[in-house]
Amino acid sequence: MKQKIVSVGNPILRQKIKNVTTAKRKSKSFQKFLKDMVKTMYRANGVGLAANQVGVNQRALVMECDTNKRYPKVNSVELQTYLNARIVKYSKQKEKGWEGCLSIPGYRGIVPRSKWVTFEAITPEGKKVRKTVKGFEARIIQHEVDHLNGLVYVDQMPDLRSWSHLDEFNHHFKTKIKDRK
Repeated sequence: MKQKIVSVGNPILRQKIKNVTTAKRKSKSFQKFLKDMVKTMYRANGVGLAANQVGVNQRALVMECDTNKRYPKVNSVELQTYLNARIVKYSKQKEKGWEGCLSIPGYRGIVPRSKWVTFEAITPEGKKVRKTVKGFEARIIQHEVDHLNGLVYVDQMPDLRSWSHLDEFNHHFKTKIKDRK
């Protein structure tokens, strides 16, 4: 099923999203939904996608970065799908980096994020995960968990002066990055 990415302003992006139940996780329709989320992320050239970004109130996210056109100079991140993800520990050290969002197409901003985080989640197969990640992978998980908590990256920007339209970003950095249409 082709999923539509909702844009900022849609109320579901500002809700705290509910946990996935065991029964829901085991259902064939939900497993298909997760696979469709991955396809949607790929189609949009994203590196992460939360379920509420496709209008579904379920605490699920997918992420992967392998030669992504929107983030050409970052380390690869393997395909991962998590349910009921929550960050349990943040590093005090922060790192500024450019972020965009599939629900706010056409813009970028500098967002300070923890250099590393520890999160807990469940895999689609029901395995409990506790994982510490750093660098770009930590940035992605923070961005997606923010979505599941009703936040968008602009909420994390202490200084909006860096918030840029993608045309200006490309001009300034001599890039040709394109967001979803």
